[in-house]
Amino acid sequence: MKQPWYSKKWVVIALHISAWVLLFSLPFLLRPSYEANAAHKEDHNNDFNSLLKYILNDLLWITFFYLNAYILIPRFIYKKKYWEYSLLQIAIITTLVVSDWILFELLIKGRTFQLRPAILFAIFPYLFILAASTAFQMIRDKMKAEQFIKEKENENLKTELSFLRSQVSPHFMFNVLNNMVSLARKKSELLEPSLIKLSSLMRYMLYEADEEKVPLEKETEYLQSYIDLQQQRFGKNVTVNFSSNQPDKNYDIEPMLLIPFVENAFKHGTGMIENANIDIDLKAKHNVLYFNVRNKYNPESIEIKDKTSGIGMTNVRRRLNLLYGGNHSLLVSKNDGWFMISLQLNFH
Repeated sequence: MKQPWYSKKWVVIALHISAWVLLFSLPFLLRPSYEANAAHKEDHNNDFNSLLKYILNDLLWITFFYLNAYILIPRFIYKKKYWEYSLLQIAIITTLVVSDWILFELLIKGRTFQLRPAILFAIFPYLFILAASTAFQMIRDKMKAEQFIKEKENENLKTELSFLRSQVSPHFMFNVLNNMVSLARKKSELLEPSLIKLSSLMRYMLYEADEEKVPLEKETEYLQSYIDLQQQRFGKNVTVNFSSNQPDKNYDIEPMLLIPFVENAFKHGTGMIENANIDIDLKAKHNVLYFNVRNKYNPESIEIKDKTSGIGMTNVRRRLNLLYGGNHSLLVSKNDGWFMISLQLNFH
């Protein structure tokens, strides 16, 4: 998965530095003008020692921010060690006040350090930094968790796709090969085109299905090869109608996304079914795919076939939800001995 630009390390570091510079520059940006206070410049923190003290204190606040975010929260808050965390916070605010006193004594001459104002002035920055670092770490961890879940779902999706590719369908492959053996014995002219279709089908399954997306035309050709081989296998025992329009432009689609519906139609629409019939219609226009599959079915045999199914409708729905979310609709219905699937999805 490509890393977003805003999550690159140098971008994150630059954003942190910019935020700190802006935050600690505010007192200088918002203070009264130099001219209005020129007479009192020695009473303001604008000489070298005062500025140095201010910078060193800022570094302590920054250290506290990252210490709390990266170490204290994961080790104490996430592990519910609230008492230990509270004692550490008391120690930290004490350390910050003592550090401020030491820096004052070392750098500021001719003035007396006052403890109470120092504590009051430290409380507000402390609470702000504490809240900011806590929120920063929790949001950061939540984003990491969401990213992990997303990556896990993507990996699961890839696994499901690989599993789907391996399951389409061993029984179908065995039956096609047996049918070709029969054609070879009869020295039928249908053997060569059948081998070409099977070769094309397997090439798509083994190589092109590894791509993230393929042209819709390739997916349609794969469906046509699958249907032709199945129709050759069943002969006159099943009537198959497959129609697909010429798309109004080039579309890309995830490989092997449509085949489970067609495989399901042959699985449940053949066998002990009178006048077996399968209708498949595929259209693509105005950035929308319309895919409809319907087949006659026998309610008594569908349960038996489901026990040997490789990929069920539950997994198909899951793949569609992961890939398209709310940009698709899938309707499954049964009516008067017909099993019908209607898929509509918006191309990304």
